[in-house]
Amino acid sequence: MNQSPDAITIRRAVKEFRTGGSTFRAVDGIDLTIPRGEIVALLGPNGAGKTTALDMVVGLTNPSDGDVQVFGEAPRRAVRAGRVSAVLQSGGLLRDLSVRETVTLIASTFQDAMAVDEAMERANITAIAKRKVSKCSGGEQQRLRFALALLPDPDLLVLDEPTAGMDVTARAEFWKTMREDARAGRTVVFATHYLEEADSFAQRIVMMAGGHLVADGTTAEIRSTATGRRVQAFVDPNREPDAVAQLEAMPEVMAVTADAGRLVVTASDSDAVARALLTTIGARDLEITAGSMDDAFRLLTEGTER
Repeated sequence: MNQSPDAITIRRAVKEFRTGGSTFRAVDGIDLTIPRGEIVALLGPNGAGKTTALDMVVGLTNPSDGDVQVFGEAPRRAVRAGRVSAVLQSGGLLRDLSVRETVTLIASTFQDAMAVDEAMERANITAIAKRKVSKCSGGEQQRLRFALALLPDPDLLVLDEPTAGMDVTARAEFWKTMREDARAGRTVVFATHYLEEADSFAQRIVMMAGGHLVADGTTAEIRSTATGRRVQAFVDPNREPDAVAQLEAMPEVMAVTADAGRLVVTASDSDAVARALLTTIGARDLEITAGSMDDAFRLLTEGTER
């Protein structure tokens, strides 16, 4: 078995599709390395190239150029070995079978599958075991797909909008299970439109737009890079004009707003601004916060539609 230290290695990967006599480049020369045991959220607007990138990782499509490896080998080989499983948004379910029949059938295709009852319990679908797939809601079908993905006990889970259609309770249960898997050392890569899921669950965020990688870092780093940090403090209203002038003269300051002595400063270096506010300007009640993930998403991806 290949002992590559990295779960996913993508080098200069390009994926092009021919449509109507022209060529569309869905993924445009991306480089990405994901070590084993990381929890990575893949974010981006519709058409960013997220699903195409994940399809290459799980071997559903090959890059037009460049290279994609999973645990140091070709994605399809890693999938055949049971080291990779995926939870996709649609497809792959036989509507006339029951939930248990579906899990049992797929389990029979693996040499050393997880026990059917265990997979169903971890996916929180034991209560609907006898229900026909056709009678399951979208969220229940997604939980069923998750159970199927767990059967080979994979080293890498790739999730494309995994909680689509789930209610709040089901989403919370799903992420509880995923946290347990991650603590056990499994690598998890997921694409989602729920930014709060990426914010609360991912150790690392990779953002795509227009087929390119536009950001890669922790949640705090993504927020800081995109929006800076926000520093709020209060001064005597009579001193407000001088305080604003001093702040605007600082190279770290990106923007300042003031109202009745309340100062709100967006800055690339919040520590420098805090020192100035407390020691030079004489402000009080200082508070530092990062920009929101929604703000970062908009700023990093705006103007990238194709």
